[in-house]
Amino acid sequence: MRVFLNSFSFKSATGLALFLISHLAFSESDIWPTSLPETAAVPFMYSSESLGTTIGAAGVMKGVGQPQATLFAAGLYSSKGSYLTYLSANNFQISHSWLVGANAYNASFKDMDYHLGAAGNNDSLPEQEVFTDSVEAQYHLTAQYVLPIGNGESLGARAAYQPERKIKGFNPLDSGVSSIELSPFYYSRELSDVAGWNELESNWGMKVHFDWDNRNSVRNTTHGSRTELDFTYSPEASSQQEWWTWEFQQSAFFDLGSLGDVINKQVLALDMYVADTPSWDEQHQPPEYAGIKLGGLYRLRSFGGGRFHGRSAVHYSAEYRVMPDWQPLEEWPIFNLYDVPWWQWVAFVDAGRVADEFSLSTLHSDMKWSAGGAIRFQVEGIVVRTEMAWGNEESQFRVMINQPF
Repeated sequence: MRVFLNSFSFKSATGLALFLISHLAFSESDIWPTSLPETAAVPFMYSSESLGTTIGAAGVMKGVGQPQATLFAAGLYSSKGSYLTYLSANNFQISHSWLVGANAYNASFKDMDYHLGAAGNNDSLPEQEVFTDSVEAQYHLTAQYVLPIGNGESLGARAAYQPERKIKGFNPLDSGVSSIELSPFYYSRELSDVAGWNELESNWGMKVHFDWDNRNSVRNTTHGSRTELDFTYSPEASSQQEWWTWEFQQSAFFDLGSLGDVINKQVLALDMYVADTPSWDEQHQPPEYAGIKLGGLYRLRSFGGGRFHGRSAVHYSAEYRVMPDWQPLEEWPIFNLYDVPWWQWVAFVDAGRVADEFSLSTLHSDMKWSAGGAIRFQVEGIVVRTEMAWGNEESQFRVMINQPF
């Protein structure tokens, strides 16, 4: 069993930023500049099989010109000699309907495990992994336009960072937050001493993200849905070949009500993901670090991040989430220092696979699976999730931030 007290990545860095931001009170109705930004910082330490004992720190400045605008920085260093830095600027509102931001991730890993080439296909074995040193980087610019429909008609960009919303139906013209995000990107990964491995070490392009978020709550959804569609394009250049992918994700949430005096709330949460690389051939496919992957914090959760990769993928998740009427956390030591309004018990199951062709019959055969349980709770406005997942190959325990979908 692998134990991850944290798995640092773009999403976990963003989650840590939100955790810090949640400790800085501000009114979401404010949109005018403030005089001095508020600042918070926190050190952290954890241990994992891949990194060893790790120490680091993260800090955030909120109210950088606008109350909701933030600057975030984090860094870590491990006993294996690995290190990582992450910088981001978020939620800078431009005019009524635009939010812009940027982030930069740089890392150097020692003796990290990778499943490369055929070692990452659906029929591969866990012992086909290789251990090597690597240097990785990811850079994004983001420009999100909130469409003037639904909640965005009157609120504009502010609708995108409202945590609680009222569902007015299932028509995006009337309900939810609809947006389009443009995100130019640059990725790179250099591996050391891998015999016979030849992969493009850098790649750049553009991702376009369409999102209709019709959930009643970002943190603790009890009903509603979310629809996401991504197109990623990398053009032909002197150092790279042209490729493009599409990804579709649909989530739905159903309120099952209470169960006597024992369960305060029951929710069935369902998620479906399908993706393909239509340009796929020997010359027009993305590097593995930029392409379609399964495994990690959000899909096939009993597997390591990016354990499986290929031209296409399909994935399904189902979660049964309950909020017990009994909630003692605010009386426990340490927890009683914070606002902990609810906790949630979860049983979940994942199923999915990758393939080097886009065939629904192939994608739905010999699927990998994960199953597990989790306890999640809200601390000062952020959802913390602890979960244990078992699957075809191994089991993993994680402590992470934010709902998986």
